[in-house]
Amino acid sequence: MAILPWRATCIQMNSDLAVVGLDRKAAWAIIEGNVARAVKMIEACCDGSDPAKVYVTPEFAFQGAPHTTPVAEWIEKACCSVPGPITEPLQALAAKRKIYIGGNQFETSEEWPGRYFNTCFLIAPTGEVILRYRRINTAMFPSPHDFMTAYTHRYTPRETFPVVGTELGRIGMIACGEILVPEVSRIMMMQGAEVILHPTNSMKTPTDDAAKITRATENKFYFVSANVAGPIGFSVDRSEPGGRSRILDFRGNVLAYDGSASESTISAMIDIEKLRSNRLEDVGPSEILRARWEMYRPFFAAATAFPPDSFLETPMKNVGETAAGLDLSRSRFVNITL
Repeated sequence: MAILPWRATCIQMNSDLAVVGLDRKAAWAIIEGNVARAVKMIEACCDGSDPAKVYVTPEFAFQGAPHTTPVAEWIEKACCSVPGPITEPLQALAAKRKIYIGGNQFETSEEWPGRYFNTCFLIAPTGEVILRYRRINTAMFPSPHDFMTAYTHRYTPRETFPVVGTELGRIGMIACGEILVPEVSRIMMMQGAEVILHPTNSMKTPTDDAAKITRATENKFYFVSANVAGPIGFSVDRSEPGGRSRILDFRGNVLAYDGSASESTISAMIDIEKLRSNRLEDVGPSEILRARWEMYRPFFAAATAFPPDSFLETPMKNVGETAAGLDLSRSRFVNITL
């Protein structure tokens, strides 16, 4: 059955920092205020003349960035499970309004004590969390790559890089700066992703802007990127503005954009059938139908940079520990000899 065009909306919202709370109670008062703000903005859109099917909130929207807070302290102060107390009000809203809500939070799991994840989640109109993607490429936070042997024993590759089928098409999620890692988007596309939801919390850079257009174009997917309003989470003095939420089509064309850092919502129509037709076109050497995967595999198999399992037995305690892994003498991604 053909999928009719549907509307996606970015919730460009302010986010207060839980890290400034003196204890867990104070931090969670801030978190709950952020969640309530998101609910209010989505409700207002739903009450408008042209409500969306999918809403996307920014990265760090609910907890803010942890800055240099040690792992154990951040877990105690601001982290929780997915599903959990952050997603629950959004799950109730999704079920009430029969909408999808994409978001991001710092997640803990009883399965992995002493660790937290930068996690994207997607809530279905049933109120169920149907997708959870734990960010792999991080500079500031723990990653499943830190204990890859144990993590990949527990989860399949498809579970590690999830793409979910819905009545709106196949949807994946990527957080913030991971859009700069082409392999992540490519793997999502290889699993059929037709729309990427992108919670982000980022400053304006030419690299970031270019990567968004490039990922959408080279993988032929719609790209729905919601950035934080006001200052970004990493801006300690609160001087670096966010904003610039955008929706791109599969050719990299801008369908909606807000260049300001003010609270706002932007929306655009997503035409999955048009995308599917375009993916079947054979018009040049860069098209998906002409991908030459086999030629690249030996190089990926031989490459290594930041070593896996750096924190296999003992979880990371603070971000400074990752510097020990940056040993260029052990890196095999330049001048690989096969």
